[in-house]
Amino acid sequence: MRDYPSVFWLLAAVIVALIHRWVPSSEWLMVHLVLLGALSHAIMVWSYYFCEALLRVADGASSRRGQSRRIGLLLIGATVVFVGVPTDIWTLTLAGATLVAVAVGWHGVALWQMLRHALPGRFRVSVRYYLAAAVSLVTGVTFGAILANVPSDPWHGRLLLAHTMANLLGWVGFTIMGTLITFWPTLLRTVMDARADRLAKQALPVLIGGLVVLLTSALSGLRPVAVVGLAIYLAGAIWWGRALLHPLVKKPPREFCSASVGAAVPWAVVGLLWVGVLILRSDDWSGITAGFSPLAAVFAVGVGAQILTGALSYLIPSVLGGGPAAVRATMVPFNRGTTVRLVLINIGLAVFLLPLPAAVHIAVAIPGLAGLASFLPLMFWGIGANKRARTESADAPPKTNGRSPGIEQPNPWSLRQLLAGLVVLALAIASGIAADHVEFGPKPTGDLVEITVSANDMRFTPNQVQVDEGDRVIITVVNDDPATAHDLWIDGHSTSRLTPGQSEELDLGVVTSSAEGWCTIAGHKQMGMTFDLIVGGQTAHGDHAGTGQPGDDSGQPVTIDPDAQLTGSVDPALPALDDERVHQLTLTVTEVPLEVAPGIWQTRWTYNGSPVGPTLHGRVGDVFEITLVNDGTIGHSIDFHAGELAPDEPMRTIAPGESLVYRFTAVRAGMWMYHCSSVPMSSHIAAGMHGAVVIEPDDLEPADRSYAMVQSEIYLSSAATTADQAQEVNADKIAAGDPDLMSFNGVAFQYDQFPLEAKVGERIRFWVLDAGPNRAASFHIVGGQFDTVYYEGAYHLKQGVDAFGQSGGGAQALGLQPAQGGFVEIVFTEPGNYPIVTHAMSDAEAGAHGFVHVTA
Repeated sequence: MRDYPSVFWLLAAVIVALIHRWVPSSEWLMVHLVLLGALSHAIMVWSYYFCEALLRVADGASSRRGQSRRIGLLLIGATVVFVGVPTDIWTLTLAGATLVAVAVGWHGVALWQMLRHALPGRFRVSVRYYLAAAVSLVTGVTFGAILANVPSDPWHGRLLLAHTMANLLGWVGFTIMGTLITFWPTLLRTVMDARADRLAKQALPVLIGGLVVLLTSALSGLRPVAVVGLAIYLAGAIWWGRALLHPLVKKPPREFCSASVGAAVPWAVVGLLWVGVLILRSDDWSGITAGFSPLAAVFAVGVGAQILTGALSYLIPSVLGGGPAAVRATMVPFNRGTTVRLVLINIGLAVFLLPLPAAVHIAVAIPGLAGLASFLPLMFWGIGANKRARTESADAPPKTNGRSPGIEQPNPWSLRQLLAGLVVLALAIASGIAADHVEFGPKPTGDLVEITVSANDMRFTPNQVQVDEGDRVIITVVNDDPATAHDLWIDGHSTSRLTPGQSEELDLGVVTSSAEGWCTIAGHKQMGMTFDLIVGGQTAHGDHAGTGQPGDDSGQPVTIDPDAQLTGSVDPALPALDDERVHQLTLTVTEVPLEVAPGIWQTRWTYNGSPVGPTLHGRVGDVFEITLVNDGTIGHSIDFHAGELAPDEPMRTIAPGESLVYRFTAVRAGMWMYHCSSVPMSSHIAAGMHGAVVIEPDDLEPADRSYAMVQSEIYLSSAATTADQAQEVNADKIAAGDPDLMSFNGVAFQYDQFPLEAKVGERIRFWVLDAGPNRAASFHIVGGQFDTVYYEGAYHLKQGVDAFGQSGGGAQALGLQPAQGGFVEIVFTEPGNYPIVTHAMSDAEAGAHGFVHVTA
């Protein structure tokens, strides 16, 4: 529980590095296996160990049991996170992050209790560093859990900066600084600076203050202030770092443990400066997101991995013990190849960060990975050496000059190793350059083609670019649309969803063949938002099916699990009228995953988060004042058929974050549709942005019960069975008029599981609207007959009397085209379960189905 989990996480990181091409989110996973896995486990273990030593706390059995439970909780939490993020299952990520936060929070409480009950002494400040570290990780993990569910900028960039800085500067940084005050001289086997305790006490409030400023400003979107916070933190780190110089000058590193830890410190400074430059140079938060990848290598390899392997190279032999001879025997393998290992790791990392061809990066990464991975076999070699030394005879010959006979003590610094490491890296660089120029495919021309593409009015301008085979292409996409978001997907590369005014670079790399790109927002491609990359005069790939998103299974039939149960249903009861003649309502646009059939989920565009917009109910002459608030990620609008207004202003598309007030007077009776009128209108309606307004005729007689039934179509991009898998509406299917499901009130088959209620002899009124966007409706109740039919503002039949005064007639169905509405009335004469259907029977079988449960 103390040592092997860190080793396991390091080994897992090495394996992922070797097979990264076939591992989802491999770069994220490698970084977090080192930092959240190996390094965080080591911090939990050794900070507790150092606290016991510094505070002289007795090692009780109960404290060890608590420590083991905390370590186990951290292991489980980290494992769940490592599964949740690559699989994009946010509930798993949230659960794992919660377990990690609980484990580290519990760890912090245990350290605080030790500090409270300990006698006064020097270097209690180290424990305070550990407490600040624990608080930082709980904070950083919280940001990380939110980040996993916030894919778009600017919040993605803000949370990314806050998450990484809380974890790296807080959890890792505070722990390292609190430890090295005493541990650095120990590694060098010399005395510490007499000022060390005082400098550490002075630096801690500066470091905490700088981190608080950095995190607060990141979340607030204040990038310049974030740089100020980073500068404050760096100033505190420099003040603290003065305590390391005296031991370093007195006795420079002579072993791998001290040299590896010492090599990590400059990389930490490089990483801090890099973060500051990235923040200053980025035009917006998306630029910070795009530029974070190299920083991951700096902190994970340059800092995290080197600190961890260096510290363990000293701690494992010391804790294994067995006497001075056994400890020295254990140290020998850990010091093997010190020079060549450090050269391969540090110079290799420096070359890897340079703007060189990908083939060179790969070639240099291989020996660098070997330098890091060599720690694992050397560690097991050292453990074996310790066991062998323990079994030596008690009457072994006495030591000579501080060394045990038969134990070779290699010189950790070697000119030959230095040259060997440099030669290996030189050969790697040469092989990478050679591979980059080998014509396995088209040879890069070395030309960079940069083009700016404007997204506006459902068009990309220009909508194509012609380049030569082997050119590197960078497209800057600018959203010049004043009201809605756009993106650009092309050949596996995609921008984020850009809000009005945002821009982002799309680096296609060296292109070899033509490709078609498009905006992936539902319906935008079908409206003409396509872009052609023409390489060497070739035509683009042609029309791609689906949305272009991973996991698109739009060609697969949708099957409903007969045992699946809906968690709830939309109440079909028509809201009762009151005495108010001015109806005020706020409709908030959201884009959320909803269950659209038993066990089937889709990301719906909604008014007030419901599968269908709320039904409004009024009389002729009533005034409706509707406030539309766009809390979505793209432009939305609203159009009320119940009002007569010029559409220019009230029906305009508003951008995310905006709102408008739509005021109209109902001048005619009927069941009217309202819907989003942003283009493509078919996609917005099909995605759920529709509802009904019931304006009663003046002479409408009361009914015992009134229900509002809105028929609509559902077009799926995938048969998602969980909210996390839900995708947006499939615009290709809408264009083809090929729905996967049909529904009443936005959810297929819901009234099979939640039937409507009625009693024998009651007059039941069904207000029915066909919201479409494409299919006609034929509302029918099996086993019943309608004696009243009101269609599009006029009675066709009223309690058995038709428009010509003839009595005794009835109706079997209310036929409606899209956007038409009316009502029918029925009196049930017998108890039973009466099916509600649209009599276009294939549509009924696809979900436009339910029951009326009639009791005596």
